[in-house]
Amino acid sequence: MGDGIGDGTRKGVGTVTGEVENVAGGRAEGPGAASGAGRHSGVERLLALVLAGEAQEVPAALEPLDAAERRAALARLKALRAEVRAGKWATPPYMPNRIRSALYVAGAGCLPTAAAAASWLGARDLQIWPEDKPLALAALGEPDPEWAADLAGRLAGRRSVAENSYPLLHGLIVRAGFTVEPTDGYVTGWTWHLVDDRLVERLREDPQTPALVAHALAMAEPPEPLTRPAGRRPQRHWPSALRTLVEEGVLDRARVLDVCVSRLLRGGPLRNLRLPLELVQLLAPDAEELRARIPDWVGIAADAPSIVAGYAQDVLVELASAGAVPVGALAEMTSGVLFRTEKKLVRAQLALVGKVLAREPGAAGELLPAVTEAFGNEDTDIQERALRLVGRHLSAVDEGVRRELAEAAGLLSPTHRRAAVELFGADLEPEEVLPYEEILPPLPEAQLVPPPVTTVEELMSELVVKRLSENPVAFERALDDLVRHAHRDRAAVAEAVREAFPSPPWEQQTHYFTHTTHGIHVVLAGLLGLLNPALVDVRRTSGHGAESCLHQALSGVLDGRLWEAADLVGTDALPFLLATPTRHTGAIDPLVLVERLRQYRDAGVEPAPADLAQALLRVERGDPSAARAAGEAAALGTPAGRRLAARLGEEEAVGATVRFLRRDEDKTLRRYYLTDRLVVDLGGHRAVKAEFPPAFQWLGGALGATPRRCHHWIEGRAQWAPVLPADRELLAACLLPTLVGAEGDSRGVTEPLTALAEAEGPVGRAVLLALALGLGCMDADDRLRAVDAVLVLAARGELDARRLGEELAWLVAEGSVKPNRLADAARTAAATGAYGTVWAILSAMLPELSDPAKPVRGLGELLAVAADCVERCGAGGGVAGLDTLASGRGSSQLVVQAKRLQNALHQGADQPLTETD
Repeated sequence: MGDGIGDGTRKGVGTVTGEVENVAGGRAEGPGAASGAGRHSGVERLLALVLAGEAQEVPAALEPLDAAERRAALARLKALRAEVRAGKWATPPYMPNRIRSALYVAGAGCLPTAAAAASWLGARDLQIWPEDKPLALAALGEPDPEWAADLAGRLAGRRSVAENSYPLLHGLIVRAGFTVEPTDGYVTGWTWHLVDDRLVERLREDPQTPALVAHALAMAEPPEPLTRPAGRRPQRHWPSALRTLVEEGVLDRARVLDVCVSRLLRGGPLRNLRLPLELVQLLAPDAEELRARIPDWVGIAADAPSIVAGYAQDVLVELASAGAVPVGALAEMTSGVLFRTEKKLVRAQLALVGKVLAREPGAAGELLPAVTEAFGNEDTDIQERALRLVGRHLSAVDEGVRRELAEAAGLLSPTHRRAAVELFGADLEPEEVLPYEEILPPLPEAQLVPPPVTTVEELMSELVVKRLSENPVAFERALDDLVRHAHRDRAAVAEAVREAFPSPPWEQQTHYFTHTTHGIHVVLAGLLGLLNPALVDVRRTSGHGAESCLHQALSGVLDGRLWEAADLVGTDALPFLLATPTRHTGAIDPLVLVERLRQYRDAGVEPAPADLAQALLRVERGDPSAARAAGEAAALGTPAGRRLAARLGEEEAVGATVRFLRRDEDKTLRRYYLTDRLVVDLGGHRAVKAEFPPAFQWLGGALGATPRRCHHWIEGRAQWAPVLPADRELLAACLLPTLVGAEGDSRGVTEPLTALAEAEGPVGRAVLLALALGLGCMDADDRLRAVDAVLVLAARGELDARRLGEELAWLVAEGSVKPNRLADAARTAAATGAYGTVWAILSAMLPELSDPAKPVRGLGELLAVAADCVERCGAGGGVAGLDTLASGRGSSQLVVQAKRLQNALHQGADQPLTETD
């Protein structure tokens, strides 16, 4: 934070030496006690204002206090802060925050060193309201400039603090007279401070603008105000405002362009690159400015997100058309762009290289080796274009380059082998034909859940992890650790929780838990005695109505368990959790559960209903030790032991049936969407109805078997699979409504599919539908997770490829799964080496889609993937309807790929498919 920053004491309010005196009962003991009780009347007034939460009055109360009085007040303020943390001033609910606010301001005026002041002003439990920052600045008085700069530097280095403390930081910097060293937090706070209809004027007037704008444009994640579109408030649009300042000369044009282009070159998610890209486009660089940054544009075209890369490619195309791009740079660009997967960019690059070679034939030696990058493209049409381009200019290269090109031709698809042989002749190495071997992923190994932590400190480290609930294993382990340690020493754990969560929202917001548990926080609140007993009783006994959606029901299981734990934590009724998984899938080893029940019996503890119910759903009935465990459970002689023995020995699984209504089945269907037609019938499991608590009754058929749309914001998906790790088909049925309705901005809907593939139980129609819908998701990451699930099932020998293909066929035919998305997923799966598996799926799907009377838009892409699979694995046979498609006229992708597939099937008819794991 500029020059003059160093450790030291605060000046201007008195120099402080020695240790802080002990102040108790309004009297001081030690060096500060000489002035008597009158001296402390100001301290008492200050403390009274703090206790009353009157933060706005604190700066004035600090003014008459000298150094000794401030030392005395500081000790009292620290004691009061500890009391607030311990919950002493928890009523009325709004009071703790008001006291914290006043403590924040008062401490600012009493702390002697910059380090101590930074620790106080940056404390999480004292960060309450933005209005406190100017008050804290007033409380600081007129500190020594070096002291102020030191404090500002310490606070600016802590991003979360700096973002929320801009008025305080800026005031300190102004008083110090030093130039700010920009930090992400300080710059973010600055941008929020300038959210105003007078944005241009305020930026123009602020001497910090050039330095802070440069930092903001270079940030990995730009401040949110800078990313807002113009919308209805164009006067608040940052890119437009910055263009105005560049035009006025307030900002240096070259520097702004350099920073923006450099940020685009560094890459990252598109959302973080929209600001520099938009600003570059608004500034409209001229030819000279573009030419000066050719190396940067080359790098951006190769590595940036598609939209940004497209802009860079357009820039380079324009420069190359004018002969301004050196051949070496164009070759580097070509290699990078042709390695990308976007067909539009790849085709444009091949066209550019063709134009340059037509103008400069001598550049073929440098450019054609870069063109061969497209030989390995997944699209055979692109491979063909690249091969033709090489063929047109092959005569212009020497023998060394020719051999290099011929060697690269080995990447071409078998369908282009003949053309490559004709082009390169003897230079092309003979094709080595090896027996096909199917490559599937290794079987997932069971990962054991770590044992409980041994210290309260380790427990707190688990609890403070952000987004703990998104990691089910870590969440379950932390919940069990909390219960165990609270049972051993409730007071110690409660004190540690208050330290780790100094200003929890559940302490101030009366209705914080009215509608949701907020994960493990409800158990923490129960431990601290902050929950309404009536609310706890209601939530523990709540079930789900017949109209509830399945995702509500799944989430409700965890909610019921958490409310139960919140009620019993720290008591003898809950020494530890029975339902804690032993495997990463959420499953429980049968013998481990028997031992847990034995410990409960020996301690004379009756299992908590929801905890036991979840444990029974998680126990692995198919484990080799299940029979032995059933006998030992029965021998326990307890109701819980008998229930476990029955669960391990039962043949009736908690199953489900899935079907889709036809139009003639329900005349009320106004729209023929898949979501409106899905019916999931959970049946009526007898043991669930008779023995499970309300949160689990939906598993016994309490939900109506009718189509329903879910209008809720879907959260907690990561926690769904561990609810039913031993009933794969039932879990899949519960996931279907989410997968069926996944469109638009839906992301992450296939997150449970990985756990589904690793779960236990039969693979029926629900599982296959879940996989089929996942393969057709809009989001590429969702499709990738579905691909992984398919391959895991195949590796486990549990995938019925034919039935999966049949489900995909009708989903594609009716438009619920788009062929281009499915083709992308199939291509990804095949590229792992599972060509035989993918062909087995596609061969069952294609007959229904190959009827020329019912054309399917995008079928050509699926045929291309199928042809590639057959060429690789050597499958033979035929596909109903394929001959008709292949006999069509023209050069459309559908006709071309149908002929390619037909030829591949004929060639592979005598080559048996072999598979290896």
